Amino acid sequence: MTTSEVAERYRTAESTVRYWRHLEKGPCGIKIGKRVLYPEAELLRYERALIDGGEDWGLAS
Repeated sequence: MTTSEVAERYRTAESTVRYWRHLEKGPCGIKIGKRVLYPEAELLRYERALIDGGEDWGLAS
């Protein structure tokens, strides 16, 4: 998925997805040429980590 598609999935801005990547707090992207792509498996891993409490932010209380 592209950064735009990930932003749409999480209902946030593309800049937020890029910021998460910069902080190494969001899903990991793979840089291919000038594009950053996000494998579906990585998004699912990230979501599972949020649900399981493996990340210290991301879910509303």
